[in-house]
Amino acid sequence: MTVDIDFTAFFDTTPSPYLVLDTDLVIRYVNPAYLQTTGRASRDLIGKRYFDALPPRPGFPNDPQRDVKTSLCRALDTGKPDVLVLQRYDIPAPGRRGGFEERWWSKIHTPLPGPDGTVKWIVQRAEDVTAFFRSGRAGQLGEEFTTREKGLAAELYARTDELHRLNRELLQAHARERQVAVTLQEAMLSVPDLSHHDNIAVRYLPATTSLNVCGDWYDVVDLPPDRYAAAVGDVVGHGLHAAAVMGMLRSALSAVIRAIPSPAQALEVLGLYARSVDGAMAATAVKVLIDTRSRLIIYSNAGHPPPVLLHRRDGTCELLDRATDPPLGAREHHVPRPQAGLTYTPGDTLVLYTDGLIERRDEDIDAGLARLTTALRADRTLLPDQLADGLLARLDVTEGAPDDIALIVIRL
Repeated sequence: MTVDIDFTAFFDTTPSPYLVLDTDLVIRYVNPAYLQTTGRASRDLIGKRYFDALPPRPGFPNDPQRDVKTSLCRALDTGKPDVLVLQRYDIPAPGRRGGFEERWWSKIHTPLPGPDGTVKWIVQRAEDVTAFFRSGRAGQLGEEFTTREKGLAAELYARTDELHRLNRELLQAHARERQVAVTLQEAMLSVPDLSHHDNIAVRYLPATTSLNVCGDWYDVVDLPPDRYAAAVGDVVGHGLHAAAVMGMLRSALSAVIRAIPSPAQALEVLGLYARSVDGAMAATAVKVLIDTRSRLIIYSNAGHPPPVLLHRRDGTCELLDRATDPPLGAREHHVPRPQAGLTYTPGDTLVLYTDGLIERRDEDIDAGLARLTTALRADRTLLPDQLADGLLARLDVTEGAPDDIALIVIRL
């Protein structure tokens, strides 16, 4: 079977430095890796004799050309590859006119036959092993090592050094991407009205497997003169797409509650909108409206874990679970969503959260809810900021969890 391979494309993309010589030792091809390693341009090399294009360092006591020329001639004469290990061949230093820099190479000259069987081309692979030589490792290779083994040792060292460099660059790139992601998430979760409430604490923890961009969200909206609304929601998945969907749903609900201060009707509108947004189906959300004059909490829930009301008086916890409906966009046809209300006493605490706070693998959600209410009772006298941090610590998610977490703690 004939395999159609574009060898020029192969050499252009390989990270190893290659050039191709004809039998007169004129350079006919040089790949980008060779140009990068030597700091030369293709016009400086192609079409020129090898030793004219790459002259030796003036005044160097030993003739580095001699060994390279001998190796090239051996490859031409024998038709077999020839190896040069730890060959010093200095090259012009970039930016220093007439200056050279010390370089050590491991070179392999591979002859390629033409149709008649005689050598037509020589391929030179030249690995820069200067770092290996300067490390002192070269002197540790005794006579028991063959020339080929020494060459492999030098090349492996060079490859390891290159991998370390690439790893550093990847870590730096990841750090930059993470910072961009954090900035994006913070901008998307900005809550201007939150500055008016010293009785509210919010927390957001991305999933430990994500790039700090996830689909959980929270929001607080003032509804003057004596009401405000809070919400948390969860979009399926992680990453930029989930974050984008989250941003759209959060913005839409924030706008709707200002025009329609009814949690149930606001979620109805959001559900209709979710059906037109790719990736928004099955998203969950819970909306609460707090009327400070009548001391009333009105809420509606679209498939989300129930908020918890911690009573200051006796430390009991009450789940807001009497107005729960399917997630956003789950119904084919529009159906009004339920709504419920309950009164509170000043000093009570309302907690809204996403499922990453309480859900654990292979565990019923009731166990997670029990763990949450136990933690709330234990820390019920703390201020909202301290209580939020205490909850994360008691539920062992301070450093994050497999799923992202959004949390709102409201001292009523």
